[in-house]
Amino acid sequence: MVLSLLFLLLLRFIAGILVWVLIVGVIAITAYGIYHCYMEYDVLNKKEATIQTIGFTTDFSLYGSVKETWLAAFIVLCVVEGILLLSVLFLRKRIFIAIALIQEASRAIGYMMSTLAYPLLTFILLVICLAYWAMTALYLSTSGEPLYRIAPTNQSAPGCEKYSGNESCSPLDFNVSSGLPCRTECIFYKYNNEGLYQRNIFNLQIYNVVGFLWCVNFVIALGQCVLAGAFASYYWAFNKPQDIPACALISAFLRTLRYHIGSLAFGALILTIVQLIRMILQYLDHKLKDSNNKVARCILCCLKCCFWCLEKFIKFLNRNAYIMIAIYGKNFCVSAKNAFKLLMRNAVRVVVLDKITDLLLLFGKLLVVGGIGTLSFFFFTGRIPIDDTRFRSPVLNYYWLPILTVVVGTYLIAQGFFSVYNMCVDTLFLCFLEDLERNDGSQEKPYYMSKSLMKILNKKNKQAKDK
Repeated sequence: MVLSLLFLLLLRFIAGILVWVLIVGVIAITAYGIYHCYMEYDVLNKKEATIQTIGFTTDFSLYGSVKETWLAAFIVLCVVEGILLLSVLFLRKRIFIAIALIQEASRAIGYMMSTLAYPLLTFILLVICLAYWAMTALYLSTSGEPLYRIAPTNQSAPGCEKYSGNESCSPLDFNVSSGLPCRTECIFYKYNNEGLYQRNIFNLQIYNVVGFLWCVNFVIALGQCVLAGAFASYYWAFNKPQDIPACALISAFLRTLRYHIGSLAFGALILTIVQLIRMILQYLDHKLKDSNNKVARCILCCLKCCFWCLEKFIKFLNRNAYIMIAIYGKNFCVSAKNAFKLLMRNAVRVVVLDKITDLLLLFGKLLVVGGIGTLSFFFFTGRIPIDDTRFRSPVLNYYWLPILTVVVGTYLIAQGFFSVYNMCVDTLFLCFLEDLERNDGSQEKPYYMSKSLMKILNKKNKQAKDK
């Protein structure tokens, strides 16, 4: 937790250096891949082995011994390297904007440290949803009247042949025939599935699953909207930090509960419907696994792919719609439309910021999880010399289990911290785009962006107050 927090706060100072180091590193790794592929191709070019001599095989290691494989990899990496170099050359200004927004996000979190604790509330609400769904499913499964049958303990005993297993009994008034040659017991058989209620238990279970998905999506939407409201209040504070609300997170939470519950529920419902369709398609795919109808399986595979893409798109649209809801307070449909149009007008900036943020957060997760995992490995294997016996790890025969537990826990904590940071970047980005389109730097419509962003864009406020 401390390492994740330290990394996020240091991004204010090292984001630019880290981004360019990662970009140069990716370009350098690709360049080395080009060199390696060329050297392998040059060596294999002198041999007679070709792709035609090997043909099609499931042993993929054989493809590494033919020159055509390395030639194809060489061409692909050259194309990728060219795209990377051209992207850095022509998109460098947008990269600087992305770096400035990332630094601004770190500064915003520094002023509102309480936002880093909000994922804990989301986690608690998700656990409540999961527990409620599990208990409801259990009660539905056991809602019928229990049925009991007489069963002999030994089928080969004399007199046991008269019991077919269909004789009903009641455990309250059943006497165990322990003194007879054929000893019998009254055991549970199943729950009664007769009656209208029992025949519709499956439908009720589906209803329970739909409710569970809806609640989970609503809880996630609530967290996104609350965080967006808190970070938006930071951006639209003209004099920072004087104009930043004292309890921005609490104010955003109460405002969301009072005004935006319906919009969040509607957005969560749309996502739930798509997820339910995906579950149905997955069920049909499971049923058709042994089918010889290749056309049906192909159509089903295409549908699964399409709805997977649709779910990703709706998650992206909902996330930005919740940000617009937190900023302007309009309903879901209007906010989703405005967010989509705003992002489409700035598509290149969206792609650059999204990829740079993903790269930074991936590096941060690898750094935090890898560092803690390595430290736990040396600790639990006794390779860290500690004189104090109170802090010394006991000798473990299977030390991978505590190491795995530490790594998983570290990943979950890091994921919570970085999800807040990612939401902060997305919120500030939409606020930045709105600021550019609605304001012109005049005294009536001053820019709210930071001085670093105005410097990159060659913009300034006329007679603006110091920020």
